[in-house]
Amino acid sequence: MHEKLQDYIPQNAIPQVVNLLDHDDLVIKVKKERKTRHGDYMRLPNGKHQITVNSNLNEYRFLITLIHEIAHFEAYRTFGRLIKPHGIEWKRTFQYLMLPFLNPDIFPESLLPLLAKHFKNPKASSDTDVNLALALKQFDEPNGKTYIFEVPLGSMFKLYNGRIFKMEGKRTKRFECVEVKTGRLYLFNPNAEVELLTNN
Repeated sequence: MHEKLQDYIPQNAIPQVVNLLDHDDLVIKVKKERKTRHGDYMRLPNGKHQITVNSNLNEYRFLITLIHEIAHFEAYRTFGRLIKPHGIEWKRTFQYLMLPFLNPDIFPESLLPLLAKHFKNPKASSDTDVNLALALKQFDEPNGKTYIFEVPLGSMFKLYNGRIFKMEGKRTKRFECVEVKTGRLYLFNPNAEVELLTNN
């Protein structure tokens, strides 16, 4: 499995990652894209532990996601199963594991200040850190999608699941959009990617 992981992470990160994964009871799987998550961690019924990471992530997001999930495993081993999934034990573990990777040999210089700020208090998902998420997306393959913050007022857009919305306006940090079918109001993060529809 380590050989397969080498295709997904920055070359200079490989030795440290291999060292972190040196556990007999830890299984790593690379999965097809899941829209609702980049990766996950679970304890299996047989006592082993499994980490999955989406195959479509760019190498920097893949590495962050992999270390995020390894931190769940390490926090579980150290503090037991009663801790909160993204509580203080996980945060401290994630910070400790990620620190050796935060250097210009692994990440582009442009990402390092954003990563340093993010890891002062890491969140359950790096997507909630809008500045970091947008910076990471610069390294994705082009996908023809538009960011919510780029959608003009009054324009319609579609989500990956087919639901259609109309852009209503901006609050302090998020954007108000109305689902056309139900008339319900939803709030979107600026870095959400959508398919812009041409207005008729």
